[in-house]
Amino acid sequence: MQHSRQRKWTAYVIIAISSLIMVVPFLTALSNSLKTYAQYTKVPPVWIPDPVQWSNYPEVFQLSNFGQYTLNSVIVSVLAITGSVLSSSMIAYAFARLDFPLKNTLFMLVLGTMMIPPVVTIIPQFIIFKELGMLDTLTPLWILEWLGQPFGIFLMRQAFMNIPVDYEEAAKLDGCNPFQTYWKIFLPMCKPYLATLAIFTFLSKWNEILAPAIFISTEEKYTLPLGVLALGGQFYGNEQYMVAAALMSLLPILIVFLFAEKYFVHGAGSSGLK
Repeated sequence: MQHSRQRKWTAYVIIAISSLIMVVPFLTALSNSLKTYAQYTKVPPVWIPDPVQWSNYPEVFQLSNFGQYTLNSVIVSVLAITGSVLSSSMIAYAFARLDFPLKNTLFMLVLGTMMIPPVVTIIPQFIIFKELGMLDTLTPLWILEWLGQPFGIFLMRQAFMNIPVDYEEAAKLDGCNPFQTYWKIFLPMCKPYLATLAIFTFLSKWNEILAPAIFISTEEKYTLPLGVLALGGQFYGNEQYMVAAALMSLLPILIVFLFAEKYFVHGAGSSGLK
């Protein structure tokens, strides 16, 4: 009994220390975003701003195109999520439930592409988008998700394979073709997996910096990460505004995760993503 209690308290201490390590940088950034520049650069550092500069946040919108950056990121994220969920789930259904030549070989090739670093494919993508006249537009930032993503295909294939074959046979008896079975039967049964895929896609697109830096050159078309990065030069001597902008860019991530947490946890746990 005593040994069990000691292990429990040890676990609590480890969790508390780990939580503190993760929270302290966020609290430090929040403090820095509410300082004047003199307080921001003061040594030793001022941990609690005095006075608190709440005006730093609205001034970010006045001093930059922060609203446009946010809108661009929302457009890219919504289109990418829609494309990823639809294309990856359709391809996954084919791999999980349909029979065709070289199915397993093709699936292994799809998984193999997950090992290719994005920097290896960025130059061929740049050449292709240049020939298609898509450079300096938002299209290259979301169009690839409509062609299916390896992780999404793997995740949804696992979800479809876990569904008993009885549902598929019942759908065939009711006269459903493969697409109707996928759309009306299988897809509604995999909402936690779809939510997991949507969250992962949202996080990757909302925080993406490499592709926008390569494909976008006009300031009005910057996404939020690229816009926040550009603020470093614009706000030289006023870095507290850049910290405030970075914190505001985190709000949509927190909101999405809070609303989809139960689906995310269920989908990740069911798929073995610990």
